[in-house]
Amino acid sequence: MVESRRSQQHFEAPDAFEERVIEIARVAKVVKGGRRFRFRVTVVVGDKHGTVGMGTGKANAVPDAMRKASERARKNMQLVNLAGTTIPHESLGAVGGARVFMKPASAGTGVIAAGGVRAVLEVAGVRDILTKSMGSANVLNVVMATVAALKNLRSAQVEAARRGKKVEELLPFWERRKQHA
Repeated sequence: MVESRRSQQHFEAPDAFEERVIEIARVAKVVKGGRRFRFRVTVVVGDKHGTVGMGTGKANAVPDAMRKASERARKNMQLVNLAGTTIPHESLGAVGGARVFMKPASAGTGVIAAGGVRAVLEVAGVRDILTKSMGSANVLNVVMATVAALKNLRSAQVEAARRGKKVEELLPFWERRKQHA
């Protein structure tokens, strides 16, 4: 049996990214004869080690829309600054009317988030975080706001250099306590 080139590549280089479908929405365009329906799919891709990407795809069939969304998500990958299993500092992301506030949490807290926010954070590799979604509940805008909030994160070293302080001065209280114990 002859395998296609595509399937051979798939087996030779396994994909290290986890892919999550956030939303499948039926959208309509009103034309002279009525409505034309298509599907919009939102996908998040990440490696669970600080890299995440989000993409949307539209097509007449769901599988085609999923393929397009996945390709766009992989093209829009970006690095996220993490501090162990959490984020280095508080962050707020806003897109349209949706705002997502993220706050670092101590080890063992888990991901306190729901829906699209949880999916984005889990594929990014964040395991301990507190979040609050405010304003619009539009899933697409909430996911984009979460990605924007992750993009705003700076590493402790960069922020310390910008402020002219030592890295230890910026670390949260519980981390300082652990270091002195």
